[in-house]
Amino acid sequence: MSMSITFTEPATMLTDYALGTLCSIFGWRLWVKGRDAISVSVMYWAGGMGSLAIASFAGGTVHGWSLMLAAPVLLALWKGSAIAVGLATFCFFAGTLSASVGLPLRRWLMLVPWLQLAGYLVWMVGHTDFRYVIYNYGGTFAVILLIQAYCGLVRKSPSAWWIVAGVSVSYLAAFVQRSRIAPHPSFNHNDLYHVIQMAGVWLLYRGAGLLRDR
Repeated sequence: MSMSITFTEPATMLTDYALGTLCSIFGWRLWVKGRDAISVSVMYWAGGMGSLAIASFAGGTVHGWSLMLAAPVLLALWKGSAIAVGLATFCFFAGTLSASVGLPLRRWLMLVPWLQLAGYLVWMVGHTDFRYVIYNYGGTFAVILLIQAYCGLVRKSPSAWWIVAGVSVSYLAAFVQRSRIAPHPSFNHNDLYHVIQMAGVWLLYRGAGLLRDR
């Protein structure tokens, strides 16, 4: 007796897995680079990429395997994906501060991402709507965008415009997803979001590799 496997959203699952694989590779490369250079900022960004990879794999599993997994498992995966995105946001923010703000001011400012992460985790315990993930991610990226634009214009930091471009592409991806722009019935807005986000994380990766601790 054979058992057939039916994937609910195969394109979304595969593009999510592809994004997760890409983030895993970038995260590992940044970790090695940051470890060898003893760069806290680069290692924070490596952690952010790794967290995004976890979020993508968990999200892809929810989209693809929803007919074959129990409801508590799906909820745990969805919550895990949301928490992983929050961790990625924290790492990107902390890494940006480490590369942009000198001591002793940085010691105080580093409280901001920690408090933000704590507040986000407490909020997401009782909420499942993905829009809260987008609000947290998008708001933090706005701050990162401003900091990096300043670093690019004033300090001429080589990393700045790569990260600005990566954040801008990430915003484009989020706009496509929220607007439900779908080029084909078999390739929906989530699939297009993942593809555009792949370009965004590549740009972020290029910029993160050029960060230097202050």
